[in-house]
Amino acid sequence: MIQLFAPAKLTWFLEVTGVREDGYHLLRSEMLSVGLMDQLVLDDAADYLRVVGSAVAPTDDSNLIRRALALVRRSAGVTLDKQIPTGGGLGGGSSDAAAILRWAGGVTPEMALRLGGDVPFCQMGGRALVEGVGELLTPLPFVERQVTLFLPEFEVSTTKVYQAYDEMLSGAKRPQGVNHLEAPACRVQARLATLLDWARAEFGEVQLAGSGSTVFLKGHVFDTPYGDVASPAGTVKWCQTVATPAA
Repeated sequence: MIQLFAPAKLTWFLEVTGVREDGYHLLRSEMLSVGLMDQLVLDDAADYLRVVGSAVAPTDDSNLIRRALALVRRSAGVTLDKQIPTGGGLGGGSSDAAAILRWAGGVTPEMALRLGGDVPFCQMGGRALVEGVGELLTPLPFVERQVTLFLPEFEVSTTKVYQAYDEMLSGAKRPQGVNHLEAPACRVQARLATLLDWARAEFGEVQLAGSGSTVFLKGHVFDTPYGDVASPAGTVKWCQTVATPAA
């Protein structure tokens, strides 16, 4: 048995710098790996995908683990201990796929991009400036950072967020701020706007992670590593974690 770790990806800032002719969005973002992570146990003499843990994920061919195995032309039995919530903007599926790519010896960022825009960074891990559609990576020095993640019960569709971004752009309302996807994401999911308003009133400077639904605070504010709290947007789990070096 082989054990692999797949750390969550946190988007420190996110700028949408343009849209390609094929519709893909060009980004400029700082991303870093954090200690919230999935774990994969591999049996390279078998062929299955089993999901356990506190979060859920599909086990059919839409799962990025299966797609990553196909990309590198390998097979394995995989038990995925899923802790990174799906649809939370933390790149959980991408990081799972990246763990498979590293196990298989790694691929180029352009090849990793076939699995999704976050996969090239997740394969490298650590901290980086990410540009293009996710394939242009500039490694940055490791910086020790503490973060508190707020993980709501609802998901946000990344596809719908980018559609909302394009609608705002066509209406001459170019999103701004530390995360250009915040306003579009709040249009897609009204509960996210409620969550952000509540979290900012309670804790101060809170940011959206990627396209959501996770929001985060720089620093630790609780006495224990994890727990949950009631909010106007529903029950919110929180997790206090730290930045991690490259895999």
